[in-house]
Amino acid sequence: MARDSAIYVCQSCGNVHNKWAGQCGGCGQWNTLVQETYNTPPGGLKAETPGKISRLNQLQFETLESEDAIPVRMVTGIDEFDRVCGGGVVPGSAILIAGDPGVGKSTLLLQVAASAALKNLKVAYISGEEAVEQIRGRAGRMGLAKAPVDLAAETALRTILEALKREKFDLVIIDSIQTLWSDAVEAAQGSVSQVRACAGELVRLAKKQSTSIIMVGHVTKEGQIAGPRVVEHMVDAVLSFEGERGYPFRILRGTKNRFGATDEIGVFEMGDAGLREVPNPSALFLGDGHERASGSAVFAGIEGSRPVLVEVQALVAPSAYGTPRRAVVGWDSGRLAMILAVLEARCGVGFGQKDVYLNVAGGLRISEPAGDLCAALALVSALTDVPLPRDCVVFGEISLSGDIRSVSRAEGRLKEALKLGFSSAVTAQSVAENAPLQVRGFTTLVDAVTSLFPQG
Repeated sequence: MARDSAIYVCQSCGNVHNKWAGQCGGCGQWNTLVQETYNTPPGGLKAETPGKISRLNQLQFETLESEDAIPVRMVTGIDEFDRVCGGGVVPGSAILIAGDPGVGKSTLLLQVAASAALKNLKVAYISGEEAVEQIRGRAGRMGLAKAPVDLAAETALRTILEALKREKFDLVIIDSIQTLWSDAVEAAQGSVSQVRACAGELVRLAKKQSTSIIMVGHVTKEGQIAGPRVVEHMVDAVLSFEGERGYPFRILRGTKNRFGATDEIGVFEMGDAGLREVPNPSALFLGDGHERASGSAVFAGIEGSRPVLVEVQALVAPSAYGTPRRAVVGWDSGRLAMILAVLEARCGVGFGQKDVYLNVAGGLRISEPAGDLCAALALVSALTDVPLPRDCVVFGEISLSGDIRSVSRAEGRLKEALKLGFSSAVTAQSVAENAPLQVRGFTTLVDAVTSLFPQG
């Protein structure tokens, strides 16, 4: 009989320790190690006598060639969701969707389940957080009550696996992975070991039966997916459902995808009847077409495969205290500090005794370096109180030497701006050739500042 072995697992990062310690050596968090006991060796494997391994346990190798047809993606009917997945859900794939509490994960997946079921896919929705009547009530409010979705409320992993083995489903939604528990693991429900074990069994079932499984995962207060990072490595795709408080916009962002692009986004708008797809997010993030104020600039960015136009707002005010304040929303604070240093060192524009505020309108977060030039011009516009032209978009990367570098997919950015009524762009000099609209190209940041703000 196997001897019980006690280990200590960090509930924050999933690191395993042989003895208890006050601080986890993996993530540095304090008081996160919890004792867990396993009755079998890791993986549940039993020792076999050499030479007596059965044929069923022998490893069978295959070749790269196959006569089987490539499985066709399952289109759920929610275009923004299918876009992030790479054009649809791949049969036999495991997908993890994470997001803050209340952001709308269950609402999104209920709409996905109902839309897929109406396309003659066999769909099961298993909830460990809500009763069946609660799910029916939400489906009724969203107008999805007639969708042929099989509902169940269960948290026991063994019961769920037996049901899924008895009946073949095309798509199974588990809401959420933190609520499941396995009787093979002596750990509390929602602990790292339980989450890891339950996720592993569900992924194994998805591969064996070619059933696509979507699991909901909660996030911690730091924004990380609760549970060990190994769960993210188990699944084929990790999608993050984001939304700022006070904004109706929701963004589904792919952070890992073995069957598609990893930087694709889908945009939704939360309403009384659920989530509404936004096929043209540029018009949504730009808002109305009023006169542009000083400190405002429109950035032509790329999110995944689509160009997105978003407004960048800057405010510069006299500092009331000895240390000027730097506040940024939707952008990297480190890049803001770099842009301020380049403006002062290369252009002679100082912000030393000024409070600086930078905001990306609409709750979108910009991560690409192409937003450097837009942020710099918005800051100078706010400082000089000189607005940029209303029909102008800005994009370009700024180096520490003050040069403006060209960025990828410039033509797509310009075409999106032209489609939304913009007639000019400010960017690097090399983009000016064969542009679909008028381009004011500059090689250095100081040239752009002196040309656009001659009175400043």
